[in-house]
Amino acid sequence: MLLTAVAAIFGLILPDVAFAASAGTDAPHVDGSALSLIWGLPFVGILLSIALFPLIAPHFWEHHFGKVSAFWAFAFLIPFAVTFGPAVTVYSVLHTLLLEYVPFIILLFALFTVSGGISVKGAMSGTPVSNTVMLGIGTAVASWTGTTGASMLLIRPMLQANKWRRHVVHTVVFFIFLVSNIGGSLTPLGDPPLFLGFLKGVDFFWTTTHIFAETLVVAVPLLALFFVIDSFYYRKETNTPPAQASGLQVEGKINILLLAGVVGAVLLSGVWDSGVSFTIYHNEIPLQNLVRDALLILIAFASLRLTPKAAHEMNDFNWGPMKEVAKLFAGIFLTIVPVIEILRAGREGALSSVVALVTRPDGTPDNAMYFWLTGVLSSFLDNAPTYLVFFNLAGGDAEVLMHQIPVTLAAISCGAVFMGANTYIGNAPNFMVKAIAESRGVKMPSFFGYMAWSVLILIPLFVLTTFIFFR
Repeated sequence: MLLTAVAAIFGLILPDVAFAASAGTDAPHVDGSALSLIWGLPFVGILLSIALFPLIAPHFWEHHFGKVSAFWAFAFLIPFAVTFGPAVTVYSVLHTLLLEYVPFIILLFALFTVSGGISVKGAMSGTPVSNTVMLGIGTAVASWTGTTGASMLLIRPMLQANKWRRHVVHTVVFFIFLVSNIGGSLTPLGDPPLFLGFLKGVDFFWTTTHIFAETLVVAVPLLALFFVIDSFYYRKETNTPPAQASGLQVEGKINILLLAGVVGAVLLSGVWDSGVSFTIYHNEIPLQNLVRDALLILIAFASLRLTPKAAHEMNDFNWGPMKEVAKLFAGIFLTIVPVIEILRAGREGALSSVVALVTRPDGTPDNAMYFWLTGVLSSFLDNAPTYLVFFNLAGGDAEVLMHQIPVTLAAISCGAVFMGANTYIGNAPNFMVKAIAESRGVKMPSFFGYMAWSVLILIPLFVLTTFIFFR
């Protein structure tokens, strides 16, 4: 198993500590109240690198992003090991890798592979009605294929349908709003932050039932506004539309069945309690999680074996985006360790001021602040680690969050997923969609030009969401 292999490597490197403790022994850990904010610098450094390097040094970033991620990871690990010793360091690294990073990457790998094997072809007319319908379908599908999968599946047909039109930028912008972000809000499969919540114990269908209304309040007005804007630009078109399409064709249909297998594997780990777990240096790994990860890997390889070559060629399928995510998130998951420990210390920790911002005088959570702080940071940092930070800031106990303060968990979830749409760097699919559109000749807005769209269109909807749900 991949999880066991990772742990075994650590065991070979540090045999005296990696498997030395039994399940009942207290895990070695660092007291978050003893950590200063300087321990958060590698985390801030890697997030700023992700935000700025693609803008100021794109060619350097393209070839060296893995080295940058490794630099920040070791900038944390080496001082941490020297200060707190190998036992605490190994426990922290194994906990992060085995329980969070590896399952996270395996799910993304499965969704990326399966969705990349589904190719939709066939000319469409690019009318306001057909464009709105496609955006609506993409929004609905994103919670089950992931925002990355839905974006890669539908952006090319959307661009193909509108290639005869002069005014296309607004179509791609709304695509990023809806398909690449907001549509992923209803299941852990939809967006990486929600899967991290699932790994922390949030029920699979919790977001489906608890933020469905919030999603409608944002998505429905966006679709209606898009139809109005697209109709306006459609009437200004001087080019002649193509003949009416004969219909859509789907290549790689076997992947639709395999996608259902991905959903089933994740659901299985959420509803089946095997009662069996494996302890690796104080870290308990339930059998059902190992089974889930094994099934996801098998499904991904089945997709690679069964998908027609034509489907991958039509999608320009390659491993570049997956490699980038895997390398960057390895650094993110490691450098966030001390930040989470500081947050767990609450008012005793170095981030007590942040705790105060999201806590009312009577000690109850300020849900509006949770929504906006999670959202604003998700706009400029990666929304997955941002979700993790505020999840832990709210206590980090999934049972308490789901049943005692569900509005707080909803605010964190909505902030992370919805506001990832505010900038190109808020969520991984945003930049991918932008790059594909530009490769097809669409002159996309600059970083701040895109933000002008999001501020004018999304922020009013998020204010409305706050007044309705999070006051």
